[in-house]
Amino acid sequence: METISAEDMRIADENSEYLGIPRTLLMENAGRGIVESILKRRKVEGKGIIIFSGTGNNGGDGFVAARHLASLGAKVHLILLGDPSRIRSSESKQNWNALEKMMLTIERTLIRDSSDFKKIKDTIKNADIVIDAILGTGIVGKIQEPLSTAIDFFNTSNAFKIAVDIPTGLDPDTGKVHDKAVKADVTVTFHKAKPGLLNKDYTGELEVWPIGIPPEAEIIAGPGDVKSVIKKRDPYSHKGDFGKVLVIGGSGYYSGASTFVALSALRTGVDLVIVTTPSKIAPVIRGYSPDLIVREFPGDVLNRDALPVISSLIQDWATGIAVGPGLGLQDETRETIPEIFQLVKKKKLPLLVDADAIKILGEDNKTLYGSKTVLTPHQGEFMQLTGEKIPSPSKLEDRMKIVEHWANELGVTILLKAHEDIISNGKRTKINTTGNPGMTVGGTGDVLSGICAAFLSQGSEPFRAAVASAFINGKAGDLAVENKGFHITATDLIPLIPEAIRTYET
Repeated sequence: METISAEDMRIADENSEYLGIPRTLLMENAGRGIVESILKRRKVEGKGIIIFSGTGNNGGDGFVAARHLASLGAKVHLILLGDPSRIRSSESKQNWNALEKMMLTIERTLIRDSSDFKKIKDTIKNADIVIDAILGTGIVGKIQEPLSTAIDFFNTSNAFKIAVDIPTGLDPDTGKVHDKAVKADVTVTFHKAKPGLLNKDYTGELEVWPIGIPPEAEIIAGPGDVKSVIKKRDPYSHKGDFGKVLVIGGSGYYSGASTFVALSALRTGVDLVIVTTPSKIAPVIRGYSPDLIVREFPGDVLNRDALPVISSLIQDWATGIAVGPGLGLQDETRETIPEIFQLVKKKKLPLLVDADAIKILGEDNKTLYGSKTVLTPHQGEFMQLTGEKIPSPSKLEDRMKIVEHWANELGVTILLKAHEDIISNGKRTKINTTGNPGMTVGGTGDVLSGICAAFLSQGSEPFRAAVASAFINGKAGDLAVENKGFHITATDLIPLIPEAIRTYET
């Protein structure tokens, strides 16, 4: 049976709306699916049906099911575990508002603490069917009241028991129970099974119900991918808690590229960025912005004299590394980059490799196998890295297979920059469709590198970081073109990164 993790399911749900499928429709389909599943097994007309609903989207699915069951002649009693003012999503609120107007066919009881169950104890005892729409995912540790008592009532009932999507209390990814969990006769899950639902002791019979999520919601990058990497800020956070990026780049020929990476990382939300660069261009980079910290080493290009400075920062300071922008391909640089790769790999730090560093990596392309690395080649650099040319024009599916093959072969995540960016870690592959022809201007790839390095430094898994950064970079480019037409530069993208993120982080 094909499965999907809870996080990937949340992403697919978010991305469906981005692709034009409203979440209200998904919730409607889910609620209807619950009812259809029951009808396959039991008659509902005239039967007493108890629905335990929480205040999240799982509860919203229960609201929809209540409406459909009432229309089929069932005696529905919906028990809301919490206050209606705490119903979180607009879809759930909309369906709750509909239930409030069904005062003749649906009985509602609000349970704010465990003592409130006394007034409906007999009702629960005499139910023919009970439905668990309490919680979906996100349970950690001990279950709080009144949810805990609701689980007890559910499990001790002699009624036919249905769990909505995931039995409350069951970890959807591992199947473990941290405190207590609902034990269902049937679990109706949506779109695909979650790995933890294979624990039959709690799920009972498992039925997977399609709710209209298109396959593309798992393939095309969208808002769900952005939300998956946004790190919430605690009021008591300290400097450095949100990442420290070390940028290794620049040469006597190029000063702008590493600056774009650094400024983009800062705009993405990291706390600190240090650019290590040759002394010849260090004053130039410092002059771009007072926000930049620059550590210089002797020479015009990256060379072995840089290793003491870089090694110290890798060992004791950085939480993420970006290497490659503006390096050049001089012999000294070619000799030094492999040593830097080994330092980063030994420290097990996440690494973003771009531009000239990709070309150097191509000389021994399995050097970073198994590390937390994202490579961001364009098609020319991809050929230098792998020796394989991506045919153009060609079917998107064929290009995806090529990138996926090489990501698996090299043991890294590859983000191929193209008209449709292709991102793969060798096991999973996604595409990104944000962006526009105005972004062919030099430097937009460096902005992408800075965004991705920021997410890596904050602890995001490489594949998720790469997918989200491709989406955000393209979105910033789209916003820039909205303002200026196709007459944009990479500098125009950087101040728009926060807007591109803020649109999707709530």
